[in-house]
Amino acid sequence: MTSFLGHPLLLLTLLFHYAVAWPVAPSQTVLEPATVLPSDDDYQFALPMFDTRPWERVYEIRLAREGYLYGTPLLGNTSFFPTGVLGDAMVARDRAAWFQDVAYVTNKVYPELDKAGKALMEAGGIQSLSSYSVIYEDQWASTLPDGVSPGVLTNWTQNLLFSMERLSINPYVVRRLHPREDPLPFAVDNRVVRHLANGRTLETLHRDGHLFFANHSYQAPYPKTPGRWTAACTAYFFIHPHSGEFLPLAIKTNMGSDLTYTPMDDTNDWLFAKMAFNMNDLFHSQLYHLANTHDVAEPVHQAALRTMSARHPVRGYLDRLMYQAYAVRPIGVEFLFNDGGFYDSSFALPNWSGMRYATEAYWEHAGHFRATNFYRDLADRGLVDCTYGPNLTSFPFYDTVAPMVAAIEEFTRVFVESYYPEERLLGEDHELQAWIVEATEEAEVIDFFPAPLLKREDLVSILSHIGFLSGIAHHALNGATVGESMGVLPLHPSSFNQPLPTTKGSIDSLLPWLHNETEALKQASLLVRFNRPLLDEQEGNLPQMFSGSSFLAQTGSAVHHAATRFREKLLAISDEIRGRKFDEHGLSQGMPFIWRSIDPRKIPYYLCV
Repeated sequence: MTSFLGHPLLLLTLLFHYAVAWPVAPSQTVLEPATVLPSDDDYQFALPMFDTRPWERVYEIRLAREGYLYGTPLLGNTSFFPTGVLGDAMVARDRAAWFQDVAYVTNKVYPELDKAGKALMEAGGIQSLSSYSVIYEDQWASTLPDGVSPGVLTNWTQNLLFSMERLSINPYVVRRLHPREDPLPFAVDNRVVRHLANGRTLETLHRDGHLFFANHSYQAPYPKTPGRWTAACTAYFFIHPHSGEFLPLAIKTNMGSDLTYTPMDDTNDWLFAKMAFNMNDLFHSQLYHLANTHDVAEPVHQAALRTMSARHPVRGYLDRLMYQAYAVRPIGVEFLFNDGGFYDSSFALPNWSGMRYATEAYWEHAGHFRATNFYRDLADRGLVDCTYGPNLTSFPFYDTVAPMVAAIEEFTRVFVESYYPEERLLGEDHELQAWIVEATEEAEVIDFFPAPLLKREDLVSILSHIGFLSGIAHHALNGATVGESMGVLPLHPSSFNQPLPTTKGSIDSLLPWLHNETEALKQASLLVRFNRPLLDEQEGNLPQMFSGSSFLAQTGSAVHHAATRFREKLLAISDEIRGRKFDEHGLSQGMPFIWRSIDPRKIPYYLCV
């Protein structure tokens, strides 16, 4: 091995290993060319100061820095996308894996679309708001086997369902208004507020920390697709002083005649307002998830590719989580956000509006590494541990996700302590320190941990956050939840068919604004494509995050035991979610629908689309 640096065959083997073998796909042996991988002894994780062949690592990193380059961002002006000889090969490999993964859904969606279309035709088409349910009931058995979330098709007119969606399927847009720091964004007639809030005024709700705000007004200046319309809603929600329920108070459209709606308005007016808000929210969730997960995790990993040997445990941890990650943005450019593509075919705002929002959200907050930590983000928005208002009586997102995050942190702590039994070792690890510097200065990760990184708990925080982003945050907004609840008609249309009403009390029927049969089927068939129904049998779901055989083969017994405990905990959480039912009040987690989309068995452990 002393001639490694000048041996052309070994150089080609290393290049092939980088381009093809990394990372291992869940249960897909086509990505494991054992004939070119190093031996088990060669491929054990080790810190650089304890590696018996340090010269190999030096040359490996030199090749990596030449082969993995920071390229032009994709899907908005956000984080870098990899290029270079090795970067391009990695992207090509991930694209091939993605197409293999998505083939099942792609092959099943068209016959199921035909089935849904025939059922809708036999029912006489869309004749009323209840007609939309025909599109979903028993129509997507292969692509969306769990169907629409129970309650969404039956309780969709309830105000509590609308408001609790903000605390479950999209908790990233709402925040509590601070009594001293936040002025009231818009006015509401206090006669209405008193009626809805047990005698309280808007100002009193604000003063007592009961008032929450959601803001989609940024969508107002974005260009609109010709022949489609949308709003740019802002909304108030509040904790009811008597019942403690989290309820809607008012919705302001910020477009057209800029009307403000409340639950006291005519039924059709208020339903229209909720549909308008959900339209904005659907746009937000899909682009925010891009800026907050893909665009954040990728540059952290790219920095590791250029500074760490594949034998470094931190690199191995990141490689495991970043399976298939670099397929998403180019696939999005080619098929989803291309001119006339899937996105343009349904949404009111054209694809480049989405890219504009992804860019704005990334730089404003979504792309900030430490500020979007699971606990910190919720606390900063007054949703947990609030010191200026009462606790939420039910917060399904937090209550469901917090145990998952704790399990990721527990495994990660064992993993880190196994390789850094003494804290001083972090300072001696030059590859680790080079990664921290690279991530900030070259990869330009916003709000990353400063160098030098000398505390094990900081490293645990970094790695756990990547685990949260790739395995939980992404799939809370994307994946199964889009087809099961977030995009279900008629409450969640992707666009309106005519301009917003100019006055209140003028809507005799909502159907002229909503999707016709063709557009409704198009929206439904698009959103079920985000699901991955074969994850459980492929061992690609969240409980398998740290169970890959190639990953564990490079670790010690403590990590093996931690991976087993992690899997058992996530399976127990999954069992609890799968067992959820309506209580005697017709509620689940305080909601009139059952939220199972975040079930660990049905969400990937890796970034997906």
